[in-house]
Amino acid sequence: MQDGCDYNCSFCTIPLARGKSRSDSVENVITRANEIVSHGTKEIVLTGVNLGDFGNDDGENFYHLAKELDKIEGLERIRISSIEPNLLTNEIIEWVSASKKFVPHFHIPLQSGSNKILKLMRRRYLRELYAQRVEKIKSLMPHCCIGVDVITGFPGETEEDFLDTYYFLNELDISYLHVFTYSERDNTHALLLDGVVDKAERKRRTNMLRILSEKKLHAFYDEHIGKTLPVLFESDNKNGFMHGFTNNYLKVKTPFDVALINQIVFCKTESVDADGEVTVTVLQPEFSEAR
Repeated sequence: MQDGCDYNCSFCTIPLARGKSRSDSVENVITRANEIVSHGTKEIVLTGVNLGDFGNDDGENFYHLAKELDKIEGLERIRISSIEPNLLTNEIIEWVSASKKFVPHFHIPLQSGSNKILKLMRRRYLRELYAQRVEKIKSLMPHCCIGVDVITGFPGETEEDFLDTYYFLNELDISYLHVFTYSERDNTHALLLDGVVDKAERKRRTNMLRILSEKKLHAFYDEHIGKTLPVLFESDNKNGFMHGFTNNYLKVKTPFDVALINQIVFCKTESVDADGEVTVTVLQPEFSEAR
């Protein structure tokens, strides 16, 4: 539905590889979504290289698309994939919080918690705006899951800059991190920057943030133990268990039951197992209005 990117982040080759930002029409996306739903799909995930930049010259934009998708009959859940913080407007956040279909889950790239590094990366926001987005989401959807992309070892990142990122993330009310170790890419501006970080040091910083991510995710899961949540179950059978996801993206498991496949059901969360998955007890065979 959206491809390419007009941004010029100094570490990224996507604009060179995928071209300028371009989007399908809202009408075509709605038609395709209806086709998918007609085959029994209950949840769709909106994706794009720069999803929040969706829109054409005739005034269409991501918010317009969201409102139209919300009208599709038979579609139970709509999940937004990665969206830039400067394009995740308060209007979109408020829409998601009030929608019966859009689920409380955002994945928002940060890349660095240091404003100095964000500027070197040529990102289009500072960390203050990012914190505002998280605060807005949590004020309306306290149970919302928030994932974060972050890069370690970018050229010029000192230990102080890294710790700025670490402590910034530690204080944010977020749920998990996707941590990437910076690696050089041909035809990027970052190759011209001073302060190249030793690869062993990059790895150390990555490991620190991955440990932080595990703590954040475990705390997020712990907050939901003992609660009743709607789960959409998938068809896998792993050692006698099947898996699914709550609307706010907790991965859960329960003994395999073919009747639960592709069903949204109420479940009570019991505990977090050694695999980091939530065991649940199914309470109700069907909950058609659950997100």
